[in-house]
Amino acid sequence: MATAVLAIAVTVCWGAKQFVMPSVQPAKTYPAHDEHTDEATTVAADPYESTEKSRIFSVNYGEIGMLPMLLVITNDGDQPVTLAGIKVELVTGDRTKLLAAVPDDIFRRLAHPHPSSGTTYPVPFPTKKIKGGMSAQTRDEVENAQFAAKAVEPHGTQAGFLFFDVQGISSPLAGAHLYVTGVRNAQGNELMYFEVPLEKSLSAPAKP
Repeated sequence: MATAVLAIAVTVCWGAKQFVMPSVQPAKTYPAHDEHTDEATTVAADPYESTEKSRIFSVNYGEIGMLPMLLVITNDGDQPVTLAGIKVELVTGDRTKLLAAVPDDIFRRLAHPHPSSGTTYPVPFPTKKIKGGMSAQTRDEVENAQFAAKAVEPHGTQAGFLFFDVQGISSPLAGAHLYVTGVRNAQGNELMYFEVPLEKSLSAPAKP
């Protein structure tokens, strides 16, 4: 009984937190990054796979098979780079290719988690419910966390989260890479693709 009460208390504490975007640093400061010095642009990825890091969210997305990934893009040049045609693909160690889930995919998973481990995900903190029984807080969190930048200003950084459906993949980061294409310079020319080795993030300490 005491264990059950403790589990419920932990769930409520997790869900009670309002989402706040983590403090973002220049992309080259993250362990998992790919810097193109000749193009003055760096792309970094910071997976939020650990329980401690995931506590910035109101829901433990890992328990419903979703991997939140902070994408950080820094432009050290004197002209903007555009992201309107950006494509991000997670390629696992066994060459499984995954595109980021759109918000509706995440909402469906939240409504019908079907966790492979047989465990249930933490219930969001009780707030006003909307369609599908999901809290308004959770819907806002997913939408506000998304990477939505269309450009990176000169000497600036843009960041946001992507969510990848890794349900059924036991170690999605081991040997994995994040590929980013479609980044263009001010003249409209596409930059060389970025390849971010995600395994470098596994043993790195979390950023404050």
